[in-house]
Amino acid sequence: MFRIDLYFLRKTFTAASAAAFFSLNALADTAETWFRQLQDQPLAGSRITLRLDIAAPGSANGLSVSQEGDRVTMRYPMMFNQIAEGWSWRPGADPELEDYYRYKFLPVQSVIEARGEYSAEDKIGEVQTMKVLWRYDYFLAFDNLYDFYPRKDDDDAGFSASVPAELAAHTGVRATLRLSMPLTQESTTFWKATHANPVDFTLKKRYLTGDLESVTFFDLANGKTLCDIPRGRAHCSVP
Repeated sequence: MFRIDLYFLRKTFTAASAAAFFSLNALADTAETWFRQLQDQPLAGSRITLRLDIAAPGSANGLSVSQEGDRVTMRYPMMFNQIAEGWSWRPGADPELEDYYRYKFLPVQSVIEARGEYSAEDKIGEVQTMKVLWRYDYFLAFDNLYDFYPRKDDDDAGFSASVPAELAAHTGVRATLRLSMPLTQESTTFWKATHANPVDFTLKKRYLTGDLESVTFFDLANGKTLCDIPRGRAHCSVP
C-alpha cells in the first residue's frame, strides 16, 4: 500500500519551510496518530497541539498576507470553515443569533493511499485500468469559535498576527484543542470510477472534537512560539 502525506505535496512550500517541517514533525504527534489512539483509549480532557495544514500565503484557502513597511499581517480567515456534517446541524437556529452549522474546523493533515487497480469496462467495448485511491483528511472540530471574537458577518473574520517582515516567510500556525466527547467523528464519501475519470475515490473526513484553547504563530525554523492567541482575542503581535 502506497501512502503519501499531502502536506508534502504543497507546491508553494519553500525549501526552508519544508526542511523545518520534516525536523519538527519527527517530534510531534500527528492527527492520524491521535485519531487511531482515541479509538482504543478515550482521553477526554487531554490537550493536543497540532500544526495547521494550510496552503501557502496568498492562496484562496490559506493565510493571506499584507505588508506595511517592515511589518506583515498574516490572517487565517474562518468565515467558511464550517462543518456541514449532520452532527453539526442546528435546524432551529435563528440566523440573526447563531450559525446553522455549530462546529468549525481547522485542517491539520491529509493522507492519501493508493490501493491498487483493476480492469473494468465502463464504456462498452473499452476495457480500462481503474485505480483505487483513498484519502483521509483530518481536522480539529470545535464549537467555541466565538470565545475568541464576537460573531459577525465578515469574510475577513478569523485569526491574525502582526510579524516582522523578515519572519513572515517561515512563520507557521498551530492550534491547541482540549478533547471532549465524542472525541472523534468521521464521514465517508465514495465516487465510482467512470470512463472519463478512471479512479475509484474514497474520501474520509476525520475530526478530533473538543474546545479550541489557543492559536499560535510560530517560527518554522526552530519551533519557537512567536505569539499566542488565547480565548478573548483574535489577534497577536510579535515584538
